Amino acid sequence: MNPRLKIGEQIIKEENLLSRLAQYQMIPQLAREIIIEQVTADIEYSAEEENNARQQFFQQYQIPNEEHLEAWRKRNWMSSEQLKHRMLLPLKLAKFKQAKWGIQVDSQFLEKKAKLDKAIYALIRTKEPGIAQELYFRLQEQENSFAELAKTYSQGPEANTGGLVGPVELGSLHPNLAQMLSTAQPGELLPLTRLGDWLVIVRLEQLIPAQLDEQMHQRLLDEQFQAWLLEQMQRQVCLETEDWLLADLEKKVAKQNLESEE
Repeated sequence: MNPRLKIGEQIIKEENLLSRLAQYQMIPQLAREIIIEQVTADIEYSAEEENNARQQFFQQYQIPNEEHLEAWRKRNWMSSEQLKHRMLLPLKLAKFKQAKWGIQVDSQFLEKKAKLDKAIYALIRTKEPGIAQELYFRLQEQENSFAELAKTYSQGPEANTGGLVGPVELGSLHPNLAQMLSTAQPGELLPLTRLGDWLVIVRLEQLIPAQLDEQMHQRLLDEQFQAWLLEQMQRQVCLETEDWLLADLEKKVAKQNLESEE
């Protein structure tokens, strides 16, 4: 008997499953899981690592004991083997990432460091040239504090923080602003600048150099993995639509012929 899934009064047969996966945009997620399963299949791990992975799984899903684990397994329609696979997958995937890209992290960090550095800066933005010039003059002459002018005149959300923005990575900023901040000194009032529709007044408060710590190491590994995974999905996933539709059509024709004979 072919497997069937019943949800309420609706029965989803095996031959209809592919169309449902496509309809609900689940094929990319399925492809992702299958590719990860394939590349991590032969990853080895110690008994201690397995136990740690199990404990992390308990914490992640807030499972207090084995009895609740069994209930969780049944609730998610998993076999015991599938449950073990799910527990070990983060461990095996982490090992895969490290083995494939770990040696590249240092050079990748140095290549990206200028964009990973963070800045805290004060910002006033307006679309009125006359107001921008007047505010810039006041700041140069120290007639008003930056926070006071930002709260009163800035036309962005930074008005709520007295103009203070950050810490924010330079790579996420407008390239011209990022360049100015990267070469400025703390406390320096940068030249009045146009960025798109805005005239901006900026003062660097603090530049925070990026560090290759454990968190950054993991982030760079994850970025490499995500780029690789996207490439694999684009290259490997092939929905043989024509063959599938032809086979489905043949089944329907055969069924109609059989009904006609009856």
